[in-house]
Amino acid sequence: MVEKIFYQSSLPRAGSTVFQNIMAQNPDFYCTPTSGVLELIYGARMNYTNSPEFKAQDDELMKQGFLNFCKEGMNGFYNSVTDKKYVLDKSRGWGIHYDFLNLVQPNPKIICVVRDLRDVFASMEKNFRKYPEKQSDIVDWSKGQGTTVPKRIDVWASNPPVGLALERLTEIFRMGLNNNMMFVKFEDLCLYPETTMIKVYEYLELPYFKHDFDNIEQVTKEDDVIYGTFGDHTIRTKLEPVRSKANEVLGKDVTKWIYENYKWFFDYFNYSK
Repeated sequence: MVEKIFYQSSLPRAGSTVFQNIMAQNPDFYCTPTSGVLELIYGARMNYTNSPEFKAQDDELMKQGFLNFCKEGMNGFYNSVTDKKYVLDKSRGWGIHYDFLNLVQPNPKIICVVRDLRDVFASMEKNFRKYPEKQSDIVDWSKGQGTTVPKRIDVWASNPPVGLALERLTEIFRMGLNNNMMFVKFEDLCLYPETTMIKVYEYLELPYFKHDFDNIEQVTKEDDVIYGTFGDHTIRTKLEPVRSKANEVLGKDVTKWIYENYKWFFDYFNYSK
């Protein structure tokens, strides 16, 4: 029976999938691919808010019933799919919905994996270039949309998944929700895996499990066709430092723009210029 649900709410193209599969080495953990559980709870909240049947009854009583519905609904979902003690649910939306989640499960533990934004955007561009034989929705030559690297960066910076994730992250810091979360730099995970994971277990308040960073089996399964060109969730089996190719892929003028436009991010997470 599930004893506790933990949450991962990370940036796209930042190593969230490999993190899930590292944690999945611990036999006490069930680690999800991109999860839809948040969408179930979010949908229930919409119906609870708008249904006249709830509005017509005692507000406080209905609130307590709804919050327990969410809590037991999540527990029931995972008790049906796993017999492990802990769940690590991965969804980019958990962080921004911390206050709501805190009502359902007080003091939730949320981990956010971040990465140098220049490499996040470079990863998006590399995926874009993988399929030159296919027409991309990002590029529209008649409108001059997405026809250059800088224009594609503008598209990704303003739209899901990258733009939405960065907007949420900015708001998380503005609201002070970051003080309740743990941030893991992908670069630190690759360079100092054991030290980083020890800190993760300290945050989760669990005994440390010794992981094998040279043999990471991918147990999370996702149909990447659903996510289109940018749905690459395949991981390497060995955790190694990843050399930045942002300047090569994007050009120095573009990486400079990214640094200057998101300077707060680079300053907070201590990424060099």
